Amino acid sequence: MEELNNIKRPSKEEQSTAFESYNALEAVLKDIKDKSPEIEIEETREKIRIPLKALKLLAKILKAMGDGKPISIVPIAAEMTTQAAAEFLGCSRPHFVKLLEEGKIPFTKIGKHRRVKFEDVSNYKDQMKKEQEDLIIQMMKSDEESGLYDS
Repeated sequence: MEELNNIKRPSKEEQSTAFESYNALEAVLKDIKDKSPEIEIEETREKIRIPLKALKLLAKILKAMGDGKPISIVPIAAEMTTQAAAEFLGCSRPHFVKLLEEGKIPFTKIGKHRRVKFEDVSNYKDQMKKEQEDLIIQMMKSDEESGLYDS
């Protein structure tokens, strides 16, 4: 997933344009009833139909860009290399391979190369975050019961 390595923050000009576009699109989206509305590209006068879900996704992208956040779009079923997945999780590739070999994340092997679905890696990340939150709550409760933490 080379795209994950090339993610950059939007420039100030891109942020400004995205912010203006988001506000305009968000105002229009409230009135759209058609599931595939037709939009016109002003520069070319070409009219195209776009699924309403795609327009709503575009609004989210423009909002994030307007806020100066880097953007990357990954299809849910996309497969990742172990290196890209490790970077996504913020761990080393050897540690990630260990997680695969322990059966914590499903993978397929193509020759000697492992491939994982983005969805599976994202689910693992969400699961780990939930477990961390639960442990923090458990630690706080334990500290309260021991009198080490004032609530």
